[in-house]
Amino acid sequence: MTVPQTRDQLVEKLQLQPKDSDIPGLVEALEAEQAADLNQDMERLAGVWELRWSSSTQPWLKQAPWLDNLQVLDPERGRGCNLLRLRGPLAAMAGISVQADIRQLDKQRVEVLFRRGGWVGPQLPGGQRLQLLREVKQSFPAWLDITVLDQQLRICRGNAGTTFALLRREDLQLSAFFE
Repeated sequence: MTVPQTRDQLVEKLQLQPKDSDIPGLVEALEAEQAADLNQDMERLAGVWELRWSSSTQPWLKQAPWLDNLQVLDPERGRGCNLLRLRGPLAAMAGISVQADIRQLDKQRVEVLFRRGGWVGPQLPGGQRLQLLREVKQSFPAWLDITVLDQQLRICRGNAGTTFALLRREDLQLSAFFE
């Protein structure tokens, strides 16, 4: 299979069958064939990404049809956040968010320093957002190795050994998540 065929097959499975048993093999094949280089492609990292597959057994790191599991990255301003929220009309009402400072360490690694986490509610008139966030006491250095990155697909490996496959959400903008 060629690189475009592997990539296209993976994207289709992530979109339509995110629990397909072929995904881990496709992820590994694509990582070997299409390595990311943040020195050239850092601007592609910016945006709203939806987790579609993870090697983790943790329920909050799994794809679910009723849940938006988002990672919002703004590397130009050194910030990011993970957000879990219900999908559909209730999405704007509330979610669980963990906010972080991020910075590029080398051609694949991004450092992640978690700052605050908690409940994030709806945006009020005037741009303010209801939220109840507490400081996160991070006792370990966290990082993500970005192994595949293009305009639509991102594969990364975390410091705990988990592999993630995410698809860009073109319908969501950074400005909706950061004040």
